[in-house]
Amino acid sequence: MEKTEQRIIQRARQGERAAFAELVDLYKDKIYHVSYGMLGNKQEAEDVAQETFLRVYANLNNYDPKYKFSTWIYRIASNLCIDYIRKRKPTLSLDAELTGTDGMDWHDRFPDTGKGPEEEVITDELQEEVQGALMALNPKYRAVMILRYIEDLSLQEISEAISLPISTIKTRIHRGREALRKKLRFT
Repeated sequence: MEKTEQRIIQRARQGERAAFAELVDLYKDKIYHVSYGMLGNKQEAEDVAQETFLRVYANLNNYDPKYKFSTWIYRIASNLCIDYIRKRKPTLSLDAELTGTDGMDWHDRFPDTGKGPEEEVITDELQEEVQGALMALNPKYRAVMILRYIEDLSLQEISEAISLPISTIKTRIHRGREALRKKLRFT
């Protein structure tokens, strides 16, 4: 995969649009998931993913092939997420009650395309609990937890992606796990 990826990158550097489209296809879901995990907002995650690929396109010639491409692109996405968190303004929530609608929220306006009601409630509750616990973490712990456990990056890759020593990454993972354990009431 890495050799194939390097060939795609080389073709993209030479201006081949189809090669860049292949890179986007390889990483779009991963970048979106990292962004969503860090931001907890679908629209912001989509914006960050799009901005990540714009920056990758603009700076592809600055990428150093002796490092993993995934590390480089995760660093870009992580930095953009951190910028979003710093600049964050109040946003409209789809869970917010609509005025004058007797408890109806924005979700009630969209058609149901999901699983059965029981399955969906259980899945939603679990996802909300985990996402809520992740969002309640300090952003420095949240970032390493998502990169380690959701994106399955190695400690070295995380270290390179967020420019911190491995010892700091280990400490943040440990503290992040402890904080999640407390928040999720696991013993």
